[in-house]
Amino acid sequence: MKLVVFREENKERVGIKTEEGIYPIEKSLKEIISNGLNNGNDIENLIDLTSGVLSEEEIEFLPCVPPGKKIICVGLNYRRHAEEAGMPIPEVPVLFNKFENALTAQDKEVTLPNVAKQYDYEAELGIVIGKQAKQISRENALDYVFGYCAVNDISARDLQLRTPQWLLGKSLDGFCPVGPYVVTADEVGNPNELGIRCFLNGELRQNSNTSDMIFKVDEIVSFISTYITLEPGDLILTGTPEGVIAGYPEEQREWLKSGDQVKVEIDKIGQLTNYFI
Repeated sequence: MKLVVFREENKERVGIKTEEGIYPIEKSLKEIISNGLNNGNDIENLIDLTSGVLSEEEIEFLPCVPPGKKIICVGLNYRRHAEEAGMPIPEVPVLFNKFENALTAQDKEVTLPNVAKQYDYEAELGIVIGKQAKQISRENALDYVFGYCAVNDISARDLQLRTPQWLLGKSLDGFCPVGPYVVTADEVGNPNELGIRCFLNGELRQNSNTSDMIFKVDEIVSFISTYITLEPGDLILTGTPEGVIAGYPEEQREWLKSGDQVKVEIDKIGQLTNYFI
């Protein structure tokens, strides 16, 4: 099941994406995730028949995760990306975070402020937690996942590398586009067998598979839950594959600029598009 969050008449709504279009439903995304609706059994009871079927062209997308939740990121989690960065393969997951101010949605413009110059894209698989997870085993970790989404972990490399802490270069306003859908775990299947791609102005820049992850999805969820209690709606970014701008030879790097378009595409999940100004 693909769930969409959108704005209608200044009200946030949730819809189910189908081949016919988007059917609005009468519950919030927070309620749906908390109730563990991930098998589609109650869809017919949730559909708001008075709203009709909507097309994606007529809605304003909002972030496909609930507000006020944690955003935890894993760095250097693809082998070939670590190699292109010239950094050793991590022995444990490298964690950092973003904040709610960074969230934005499908088709939204992202402002590149004049506080930095080295702006970069990062296509990533996002994990949306479905129920409270504390010190859970790797064997059971996927039972705590509600679904998955496409994410662009936009990074200001000159800010990121100014200090040993990456946060500043990762958490500027709008630097975490998510969407357009959160796709329930049952529809995705194995999250570590998904093609993941990134296009800059139509040019394929990243072309990999989540199988190249150093730490797999179940291992990531279990590891984080050992130290931090995960709650329904929390978002985990799982790292980016090779092909980022920072991985190019220095003389070939052309950082993101106003007018650029970036698309993140993940098998079974969808395509996330944003524009830079």
